[in-house]
Amino acid sequence: MIIEELKNRIQKQYKIYNKWAKKEDLTCFRIYHKDLPNFPLTIDWIDNNTVCWIYNRTRDDSKEKQQEFEKNVEETILVALKVNPDQLFIKTREKQKGLNNQYKKLSIESKTKIIKENNLKFEINLTDYLDIGLFLDHRKTRQYVQSISQNKRVLNLFSYTGSFTCYAIAGGALATTSVDLNKNYTKWTENNVRINEFKKRASDRIITDNVFSFLHLEQSKNRYDLIICDPPTFSNSKKMKKAFSVDNDYKQLLKLCINLLAKKGTLIFSCNSSQFKLESTSLSKQITIKNITSKTTSFDFKERNPHQCWEIKKL
Repeated sequence: MIIEELKNRIQKQYKIYNKWAKKEDLTCFRIYHKDLPNFPLTIDWIDNNTVCWIYNRTRDDSKEKQQEFEKNVEETILVALKVNPDQLFIKTREKQKGLNNQYKKLSIESKTKIIKENNLKFEINLTDYLDIGLFLDHRKTRQYVQSISQNKRVLNLFSYTGSFTCYAIAGGALATTSVDLNKNYTKWTENNVRINEFKKRASDRIITDNVFSFLHLEQSKNRYDLIICDPPTFSNSKKMKKAFSVDNDYKQLLKLCINLLAKKGTLIFSCNSSQFKLESTSLSKQITIKNITSKTTSFDFKERNPHQCWEIKKL
């Protein structure tokens, strides 16, 4: 059954954002995010494919009702966006309980493709994980990192698939270090660096490790001019000694990052926890902090509050 209200909304939003994306030379953008109260969905246009994440609805008190809702959503999207079934990928996004759920492999279908963003290339995976390998809400953050990376030693923490790293190299970084606990993602980072045909350098390190372990060991070794820290909201990975919650553990994380900053270095810290509040007074007296969320939020994410972002500078 086609849901007319949802169909009309999707078509209206697609028309607006597709027109904007063409001007920006973008092929991936957000169309819809919980715009209508009864339809808790996120829909992204990914280079002539569509990815839809369905959130649980309290009104669907049975599995049968949830399945019926999902079927209706699928039919509606196919009609609204005029895509074929093999161009639509439906995923269920449950309440986040940690990286074991959010980042675990869901499939081995491995439907991948290379997309372009601001003259850089990234491999995205439409099937195997809950997320596709590129967080669209940080598009402008990546551009900003590129603009300030010239001749910098750059550290990318919770590096995921290395998009920030690629932007930093493209921006003229002297050296980059990318750290992520998941070996699948560090391999993905290696692939993204490779497909952009960057010159192979010993100064570009990709490390599979617990970020906290890395930060503690790095205190006596290196300093960085630019650090990007975009942690998950919550992680309960078996590879970690204890669960991580950004709301509770961010101060320890930021203090370790600030210690690794060179004089006049910059830390870009981002968080997507809806409950998060940055309390800065106990971090360090040798820093300045500026909220740059408006600067890092692009048109297709306005009023959708996908993240908060701060620029922390060491004096």
